[in-house]
Amino acid sequence: MASPRHRLAPPPRRKISVAKVAAPIASLATLATVGAGVLIANPPSDSGPASASIGNVLTSTATALAEQTRPEQVSRSATRDENLTGGATYSRKAVQADTKAAVKKAKDERWTTEGLNLWSSALADATQVGEIEAGEKVLITGRESGERAEIVVKGEARWVTAKYLSDEKPLDNGVGGVCSNGTSVAPGVSANIVKVHQAVCARFPEISTYGTFRGDGEHSQGLAVDIMVSGARGWEIADYIRANYQALGVSYVIYSQKIWSVQRSGEGWRGMSNRGSTTANHYDHVHVTTY
Repeated sequence: MASPRHRLAPPPRRKISVAKVAAPIASLATLATVGAGVLIANPPSDSGPASASIGNVLTSTATALAEQTRPEQVSRSATRDENLTGGATYSRKAVQADTKAAVKKAKDERWTTEGLNLWSSALADATQVGEIEAGEKVLITGRESGERAEIVVKGEARWVTAKYLSDEKPLDNGVGGVCSNGTSVAPGVSANIVKVHQAVCARFPEISTYGTFRGDGEHSQGLAVDIMVSGARGWEIADYIRANYQALGVSYVIYSQKIWSVQRSGEGWRGMSNRGSTTANHYDHVHVTTY
């Protein structure tokens, strides 16, 4: 038996920090408290094991914590138009305030070159709230979004296609007047062809040749007329007829290898394929087809 003097001394006892012990105990106590509360509110099913109930407690606790840290959802009453707000999301109330301020400050004017639809906003789901005739002078707010511009109609903000607003007043929208140059159109043409000749003759008395009946297409039916003119004057006449298409009963106009039609009026003048000659491409006359 070993002598007491040679016995190994017991290892020194390690001092355990109270703080290190307290922190995990506190965490366990908190988790236990939360878990107990959840278990009381949602007792486990008799058919499942105890471990399943504990898993449910942990899942419910994690879900609750995630709900507390989830970012606030944007209200459905908010609106977003990056062109107008720089990408920020504004409440509907703020957007209405901005619109009201823009309408109040509007002072510049433009002319409508086409009959235009009026929209409630610049957004894709905007509602059509009316129409405005060609040749109308309107206030603009200076705000644009995509292809639309904001105008003021009877004190309200409305949106229209921007490219049909012009700094210059369109040609006279009247269709009356007296033809004083002695020209006429052939008997038997439609009443609308008579209107076109009368209106153009009264405003452009230098035009002396109007071609009506011939053996093809709408000309053979008395529904078309060729107004013999070229250059810039031809464009003045073509634009005048287009601006007054409703009063004149016009269906479409062709000039300088371009066409404008009522059915696609929103597209403005559209290019046409090459038909091979000056006359076939309508460079030396304005062609007008009526209803």
